[in-house]
Amino acid sequence: MEKMKHEPEEFGSVKIADDVIEIIAGLAATEVKGVTGMSGGIVGGIAEMMGKKNPSKGVRVQVGEKEVTVDLYIVVEYGVKIPDVAWEIQEKVKKAIESMTGLHVSEINIHVQGVNMEKEEDHSEQENLR
Repeated sequence: MEKMKHEPEEFGSVKIADDVIEIIAGLAATEVKGVTGMSGGIVGGIAEMMGKKNPSKGVRVQVGEKEVTVDLYIVVEYGVKIPDVAWEIQEKVKKAIESMTGLHVSEINIHVQGVNMEKEEDHSEQENLR
């Protein structure tokens, strides 16, 4: 597990693990309406689609001294405007990482790995009928 160092002037250092930044990004991304889950990325493919339970899945970060690059592998709900969803993800992820870590987010790349044809509401209604 790589650790990122952020050095305050007087009091010592703060180390933030890459995993923590991945979790922050994943949680912010899955809060966006139209995102149904995260995908394992190129290696895992769509077969490894994750729900909203493991927020670091489908997130890759590269952390420098004071900046972060984020790659998000998402699955969207059928019928949404993908560019609008991607823009909202970028805004929320950037805000969350910068406000929680103090790091500058230089880039957020959105990789749409699939489209979920089943609405979450329909799925939850089906479970209630069982």
